[in-house]
Amino acid sequence: MSEMRDRVLNSIELVCAKQGLRMTGQRRVIARVLCAAKDHPDVEEVHRRANEIDCRISLSTVYRTLKLFAYKGILERHDFGLGRGRYEEAARGHHDHLIDVESGRVIEFRNEAIEALQERIARELGFKLVGHRLELYGVRAKPAKKK
Repeated sequence: MSEMRDRVLNSIELVCAKQGLRMTGQRRVIARVLCAAKDHPDVEEVHRRANEIDCRISLSTVYRTLKLFAYKGILERHDFGLGRGRYEEAARGHHDHLIDVESGRVIEFRNEAIEALQERIARELGFKLVGHRLELYGVRAKPAKKK
């Protein structure tokens, strides 16, 4: 029976269950919204998407749930300098971010040369790297004008 139930739970719900968190219907909706997100939504966007599923979910419920999930290490909260926290599932594996400062779009990437360089720098300074976060901020490059 437990195996059957686990197949229909999303990854956030599974982590919540393992941590013994009580999962209300509203928390389940919020977890589903976050698992389905291909972007890094802020609280208002999570609320908008959750409200499409259950109009009884308040903005304060979304705030409390996201804060709890981040505190428990289920979500990562990012402040990309745009005046609002953005969220993503913590278990997605290491990656870095490029933020388009004009549109707010967040692009995930992984570059082995950058990873190796960070490791080398830490080692040269006498450290063993245990974690890092790389955020690049940019604007779309304008195409070069033809002469």
